[in-house]
Amino acid sequence: MEQNFKQGYRMHRILSNLNRLDVDGKDDADRERVETARDLPEEVSLLTGPGDGAGADAHADS
Repeated sequence: MEQNFKQGYRMHRILSNLNRLDVDGKDDADRERVETARDLPEEVSLLTGPGDGAGADAHADS
């Protein structure tokens, strides 16, 4: 459980830091990189979240 908490906290910090970036002064390529970086952790979170069933089965034996 502590490992899940640490991973969740890290994900939160990544998203928080990405959301704080000021992209107004950046060129189009940099803005796209930031948007991609913002989207990837959310996609991973959806894939590994508790609703998919995989996480619950993997931790049931521990």
